[in-house]
Order: sequence, then structure tokens, then C-alpha cells
Amino acid sequence: MQKQIKKHQGMPKSKILKRVLFIFIGAVLMAVGLEIFLVPNQVIDGGIVGISIILSHLLGWKLGLFIFLLNIPFFFIGYKQIGKTFALSTVFGISILSIATVLLHPVPAFTEDVLLATVFGGITLGIGVGIVIRYGGSLDGTEILAILANKKLPFSVGEIIMFFNIFILGSAGFVFGWNRAMYSLIAYFVAFKTIDIVIEGLDESKSAWIISEQYQEIGDAIIARLGRGVTYLNGEGAYTGDDKKVIFCVITRLEEAKLKSIVEDLDTSAFLAVSNIAEVRGGRFKKKDIH
Repeated sequence: MQKQIKKHQGMPKSKILKRVLFIFIGAVLMAVGLEIFLVPNQVIDGGIVGISIILSHLLGWKLGLFIFLLNIPFFFIGYKQIGKTFALSTVFGISILSIATVLLHPVPAFTEDVLLATVFGGITLGIGVGIVIRYGGSLDGTEILAILANKKLPFSVGEIIMFFNIFILGSAGFVFGWNRAMYSLIAYFVAFKTIDIVIEGLDESKSAWIISEQYQEIGDAIIARLGRGVTYLNGEGAYTGDDKKVIFCVITRLEEAKLKSIVEDLDTSAFLAVSNIAEVRGGRFKKKDIH
């Protein structure tokens, strides 16, 4: 009997509405960061938006027009390389961003203090971009360009984006002056860190892998003292060929120190590896009461 392939089900309307709403909010927040804080103080962002700010300043055209036009090629690239849903979400997000920058352009800057504008502009922009990325869209074609370049160049996507943005932010020095270029670097760094916080959340999750002869005692202690569930996995030492029990558990960033203390108290020679997790769903990750 031929196996039936399960057809891809469309996204529920509630999820579509939620995605549309949050991409809208994120795009508007980015526009606020640009037009109310950064652009009036001649501080720029990286990526296609940074190029748009420079061109808008030099040619006197609307910023939103450049943001939309320069991103058009990336709509089609994103559709072919990453998928229809991502491309449509990106088109929607960038369209809202372009319109919002035009509407907000006449609004006076919240502050003329360049440092305050840089910090708060970077935070606002970072929150907006982070929300859009979290809900499956993008507000800049740089990421798509980096993904394509990564296939032909010996650099990671993150390194390509960094090189690209350093070039753009450096160009701001010739247009707005070198002190504004340095403020732009600060704004970019603040936005970059804010994006991480929005995507990963303040209560960042971590995975822990522990190999120890006292696996039962350590597992029981994690359950009792941290209130976290554990999973025992069967492993084999490649060098010795001995059977090993591997403890796997998921904790928060704030619980990492306590986990290390538990393991050290019960087995000073235990192997412990801890890594960041972008997202946790399902299972029994909800914290139980602890003693």
C-alpha cells in the first residue's frame, strides 16, 4: 500500500492575525526609533536602512521610499531561498516601516541630546526588529544577502553582516562626520543586543549535559533542589567503550550557578556542558516547586 503524504496545513487565522499584528507593531517601533530619535540627530542604522538614510540625506528624497525600493530585490530572493511565508511577512513589514517613516518624518525629535537619542533610538529600533524576527519576518534585506553570500564565501552569515555594516557605518563618517559615525556604532551595538533580548527573552533557557557515575544522585538532586525534570540518555565512551549515563535537563540562566554547585557537590570529576537554547516548547519544562 502506498504511503499517504500528509499535506501541509495552512496557518490558522488566529496565528496569521497574531503575526500580522506583531509585525505591524515591530515595524512601527523601528520607524519611531529611526524618525524620532536617530535620523533627526544624524545617527544611522546598519544594513539597507543605513544606506537608505545616507541616500535620503544626500538626495533629499523620503527615507521610506529608499527603504522600500532598495529592499525590492530581496523580496524575490527571500521568496525563492527562504519561502513564501517569510517573503510575504517581510513585504508587509517593510511596507509598514516605509509608510510609518513617511508619516513620522514631520514629528520633531524627542531629544536633541545625541547620546540619549543614540541609546533610546537603538533600544526602540532593536525591540521593533526583534519582534518582527520573532514572528517570522525581516525589516532589512541584509540578512538574505548574507545567507546567499555565505554559500560562496568562507565566512559565516554573522560575519558577512558585520563586515557589511562596518562598511555602511564607516561611510556615515564621510556624510555626517566621524563623531556621528561613532554614535552610529553605539546605536548599532545597542540595537543588536536588544534584538537578542527580544528574540531569546530575558529568562533565557539553557541546556545542560552531565556525565557522571553518580548520575542517579545528581538527577534526584536536580529534581529536588531545582524543581526541574531530567532525562537519562544511554551513551558509550568512544575511547574506553564503557556504557555511560548522560543526564539532560533544561534550566534558566539564573539556575546555572546552582546546577554547577549541585554537580560539584556530588561529583567533582563529572563532565558538565551548558549551552544556550533559543526556544523551548512542550515537554515538562514548567518549573515545579522546589525545597
